[in-house]
This record gives sequence, structure tokens and C-alpha cells, in this order.
Amino acid sequence: MNEHRRSRRKPAYLTIPVVNKMTGQTMGRIGNLSADGMLLVCEVPITQGALFQLGFELSNAHGNPHSIDIGVQEMWTENANVPGQYWAGFQFIDVSDRDLAAIESWLGENND
Repeated sequence: MNEHRRSRRKPAYLTIPVVNKMTGQTMGRIGNLSADGMLLVCEVPITQGALFQLGFELSNAHGNPHSIDIGVQEMWTENANVPGQYWAGFQFIDVSDRDLAAIESWLGENND
């Protein structure tokens, strides 16, 4: 498989639920995260090219939470290794400077 990512991704070792901000429903959980996008593990396939406003919470090394609100576009979806689960790749298309700084701080922490 060729690597086409612009930024290094960090696996989420703890469960980080992701909520669709328009419906209030949990869409899945973060599989990995970068400054440009994320892998979401979900229970339903995502429509090709769909746009979402998502929310999730990242905690820093001191345990302080930061709520992230981010606009994303689905880039790909495929069956996961677990029956009934899907992997979906998302590209960030709208993120505030404050939320991006929190993501980059989380990515830089040494827990991977």
C-alpha cells in the first residue's frame, strides 16, 4: 500500500468517541489522528465524499480536556477487520486555530 498522507498520524490508544454535531449521534471512535485528518472506526459505512461537522474531546498529558469542533470530508470507507464495523478516512476542511493547536499538542505528546 502506498502512503499518501501529508502528516504523521498518531493512534488513539484510549477510546475517543466522535459525535455528529448536526444530529447529536455518536458516529464512531477515532482510530488515529493527524493535523490533517483522522481515521474513524464506525458501525455504519459513510457516504462517499460526505461532509460533517464533528466533535470530540482530547485530553492533554495533564488530563485537561479540550473540546474539538471540526469540519471534515469523507475520503474513503472500507470494511474493518471486525464484522459490522467500517473504517472511514476523513480530511479536515474547517478547524479553528485553537482546536488545531490542541490537536497538534496531543500529537506531540509522548504516549505512542
